[in-house]
Amino acid sequence: MLEIRPTCENCNKSLPHDSNEAMICTFECTFCMYCVSLLKGVCPNCGGGFEKRPIRPSQLLQKYQVSTVIVYKPVDLKVHLQKFNS
Repeated sequence: MLEIRPTCENCNKSLPHDSNEAMICTFECTFCMYCVSLLKGVCPNCGGGFEKRPIRPSQLLQKYQVSTVIVYKPVDLKVHLQKFNS
Protein backbone atom coordinates (compact mmCIF):
# COMPACT_ATOMS: atom_id res chain seq x y z
CA MET A 1 0.00 0.00 0.00
CA LEU A 2 1.32 3.45 -0.90
CA GLU A 3 2.26 5.81 1.93
CA ILE A 4 0.59 8.83 0.27
CA ARG A 5 3.09 11.38 1.58
CA PRO A 6 1.60 14.78 2.44
CA THR A 7 3.94 17.24 0.69
CA CYS A 8 6.36 17.83 -2.17
CA GLU A 9 9.92 16.96 -1.14
CA ASN A 10 11.33 19.95 -3.01
CA CYS A 11 8.98 22.88 -2.34
CA ASN A 12 6.94 21.47 0.58
CA LYS A 13 3.65 22.16 -1.23
CA SER A 14 0.70 20.36 0.34
CA LEU A 15 -0.30 17.24 -1.62
CA PRO A 16 -3.34 15.75 0.12
CA HIS A 17 -4.63 12.24 -0.60
CA ASP A 18 -6.85 13.52 -3.41
CA SER A 19 -4.31 15.80 -5.11
CA ASN A 20 -4.12 15.64 -8.90
CA GLU A 21 -0.65 17.23 -8.75
CA ALA A 22 1.21 14.52 -6.81
CA MET A 23 3.86 12.52 -8.65
CA ILE A 24 5.87 9.59 -7.29
CA CYS A 25 8.87 7.53 -8.30
CA THR A 26 9.29 3.81 -7.73
CA PHE A 27 10.45 4.47 -4.14
CA GLU A 28 7.47 6.78 -3.46
CA CYS A 29 9.55 9.94 -3.42
CA THR A 30 6.80 12.53 -3.77
CA PHE A 31 6.94 15.77 -5.76
CA CYS A 32 4.39 18.18 -7.22
CA MET A 33 4.03 18.38 -11.00
CA TYR A 34 5.75 21.77 -11.12
CA CYS A 35 8.86 20.45 -9.35
CA VAL A 36 8.88 17.32 -11.51
CA SER A 37 9.04 19.61 -14.55
CA LEU A 38 11.96 21.52 -12.97
CA LEU A 39 13.67 18.17 -12.33
CA LYS A 40 13.14 17.20 -16.00
CA GLY A 41 11.15 14.14 -14.90
CA VAL A 42 14.09 12.52 -13.09
CA CYS A 43 13.93 11.71 -9.38
CA PRO A 44 16.85 13.39 -7.58
CA ASN A 45 17.00 10.54 -5.07
CA CYS A 46 17.08 7.44 -7.29
CA GLY A 47 17.39 8.71 -10.87
CA GLY A 48 14.13 7.05 -11.89
CA GLY A 49 11.10 8.56 -13.55
CA PHE A 50 7.82 9.77 -12.11
CA GLU A 51 4.21 8.67 -12.46
CA LYS A 52 1.00 10.30 -11.27
CA ARG A 53 0.24 9.20 -7.72
CA PRO A 54 -3.12 7.44 -7.39
CA ILE A 55 -5.83 9.12 -5.32
CA ARG A 56 -6.80 7.33 -2.13
CA PRO A 57 -10.63 7.45 -1.92
CA SER A 58 -11.98 9.39 1.07
CA GLN A 59 -14.06 6.44 2.27
CA LEU A 60 -10.85 4.41 2.78
CA LEU A 61 -8.91 7.02 4.75
CA GLN A 62 -9.99 5.83 8.18
CA LYS A 63 -8.97 2.23 7.52
CA TYR A 64 -5.93 3.06 5.34
CA GLN A 65 -4.49 6.27 6.73
CA VAL A 66 -2.10 8.41 4.74
CA SER A 67 1.37 9.33 5.97
CA THR A 68 1.85 12.42 8.11
CA VAL A 69 5.64 12.31 7.78
CA ILE A 70 6.96 15.31 5.86
CA VAL A 71 10.07 14.71 3.78
CA TYR A 72 11.46 18.14 2.87
CA LYS A 73 14.77 18.00 1.01
CA PRO A 74 15.02 20.92 -1.43
CA VAL A 75 16.97 19.95 -4.53
CA ASP A 76 19.95 21.91 -5.81
CA LEU A 77 18.65 22.15 -9.37
CA LYS A 78 22.01 23.09 -10.88
CA VAL A 79 23.68 20.00 -9.41
CA HIS A 80 20.67 17.79 -10.30
CA LEU A 81 20.58 18.89 -13.92
CA GLN A 82 24.35 18.44 -14.30
CA LYS A 83 24.14 14.96 -12.78
CA PHE A 84 21.21 13.64 -14.79
CA ASN A 85 21.60 15.49 -18.10
CA SER A 86 25.01 14.09 -18.93
